[in-house]
Amino acid sequence: MSERGNRKTQIGVVVSDKMDKTAVVKVDRLVKHPVYNKYIKRSAKYKAHDIDNAAKIGDRVLIVETRPLSKDKRWKIRQIIESKA
Repeated sequence: MSERGNRKTQIGVVVSDKMDKTAVVKVDRLVKHPVYNKYIKRSAKYKAHDIDNAAKIGDRVLIVETRPLSKDKRWKIRQIIESKA
């Protein structure tokens, strides 16, 4: 699988697998507060293309940025890092 250029990758947890060939992945990140210098957890949900419907709820997955596949889908699941089952 050869990829062109630099594509963004993120690691997250699957929170929904109810759609066909799509999984919703929640990605957490830590952001430093500008005044209090404490770290705050922020999260974002991404719809990711899952061609084999292999990802299940609770799995840790690696997602990679890709061309727009639908209105909301801009990511693709490259690898299941840790399976919940």
